[in-house]
Order: sequence, then structure tokens, then C-alpha cells
Amino acid sequence: MAQASQASTSTATGRSAEPFELKSASLSLLALVLRSADRAELESQLQHKLGPTPDAFHHDPLLIDLGSLPPASGDDGQLSLDGGARIDLAWLLPLLRAHRLQPVGVVGANEAELAQALSLGLAEAPDLGLPARSAEPRTVVQEVVKEVVREVVVEREVPVAAEAPRTVVVDKPLRSGQQVYAKGADLVVLALVSHGAEVIADGHIHVYAPLRGKAIAGARGNTEARIFAASLEAELIAIAGIYRTTENPLPEHVLGKAAQVRLDGEKLVMEALNP
Repeated sequence: MAQASQASTSTATGRSAEPFELKSASLSLLALVLRSADRAELESQLQHKLGPTPDAFHHDPLLIDLGSLPPASGDDGQLSLDGGARIDLAWLLPLLRAHRLQPVGVVGANEAELAQALSLGLAEAPDLGLPARSAEPRTVVQEVVKEVVREVVVEREVPVAAEAPRTVVVDKPLRSGQQVYAKGADLVVLALVSHGAEVIADGHIHVYAPLRGKAIAGARGNTEARIFAASLEAELIAIAGIYRTTENPLPEHVLGKAAQVRLDGEKLVMEALNP
């Protein structure tokens, strides 16, 4: 009887309802480029840099870039070039999650590291082509907060004719946990961006209200992008991958005032609009 009833329902509707649907999707990520595999150093520097600002990240998806790690050392202390794992991801993942970062994939991994990553539930991400940095030594502190937000696209992109710049307008307040991404466009927000909310744009960001959450302009590497706010109170600001968190308080001449943020080389410059 049950089978007859099911067949009758399918015939009446013409087809049975699909239980799921697979679609291509995009995701904006933070990328953590590791240049050291020293456990003590990573624990110390992550705590030093992110410990004072526990609310800077809200379980944001994170891509772990292992491409800049030096070769692994063998038991004799000599560098090993045989593809051995350079870092143990089993202890690194809980460390990152403790700072409210959610690792979802790896890039630049060798065979041994990729095997461990897959066993821990991480995905292998495509090479994002992160822009080259200067050859001078950098600490993990800088890399944690100065990495590029890139878009990982599942489908293959097809070249199309250039379009006029677009603008995405949001006229409602953004609450904690909400995110708006203006892909290939400027973003204009006419209401409050609360703590824990996130606004991202490939172009400029204009917030005609208090900006208290995260603002990421030039998300795909546009160094000419700027951030404008009627009241700059952001917990995190970034342009083309150059970051500043609340660990470094905003200067008094822009805090809570109408201001703009722009890049000068690799330095974020903040200027009051009505000095």
C-alpha cells in the first residue's frame, strides 16, 4: 500500500522532489601563510597577536598556505628534500580554532602534508597566486594579520566583455554574524555595521553610519580601493590584504569620526574627512 501511495504522488506531480541540489559557490577566505613550523614560536606569536582581540574573528574560514615553509629537517638535523611533512597539522588546527579561526583547506602542501590534511577533514585548495612579498625575513606576527583575502571559485571562469563598475547598496543595519560581499563592485552601506558584522568589496566601501565590524576593501587585490565611514570604529580594517585589528587602536584623530582609509605602499593610512 505504501508503494502504491508513493507512485500515485509521483504521478500527480509529474516528478518526485529532489532531496538536494549541488551548486557552484564562492567563499571569501583569510589566508595564513606560514613561514615557520616552530610550535613554540607559533603558539607564542598567535597568542601575542590575537589573544588581546578574541572577538576579531568569528570562526572565519581559513586557508593554510604551507608553500613558504622551509624543507623539513631529518633526525640528523640536515634539511630533508624527500617530501617529508614540514609541520604537524594535528596540533596546528586546534591552536587556530582556539583563536576562533576555522581551517577549511591547505595550499602549497607536499604529499605527506596533503595526506594528513585530508585525513583531518581539510580540502586541497587551488593555488591562489598570492602576490609575492619582499625577500626580507618576516615573522608570523605579520603574516597572521597581513595576508590576502582571496576568493576561491569552484567553477571555471569564462572571460566576458568588461562591464561598467557596479555598486551594491545595503540600506538595513548589519548585525553580528552577518556578511555582505560586493563581488566586482563597490559597496555602499546606509546603516550601522555592528560589531561582528563583515562588509567586503572588490572595490571601495562606503558606510554612511557607524562602522564597528570588519571592513575589507580591495578583496581581490585592488590597492586603489578605499574605505569611507561616517564614524570609524572598526574592529578590523583591510585593503588588498593589509590588515589592522583592534590590537592596534585606531588613532584619536579618526576614532569615531568621519574618515577614510587608504593604502600607501604596504601601510594603511587613516585620514579624517572633516579635520
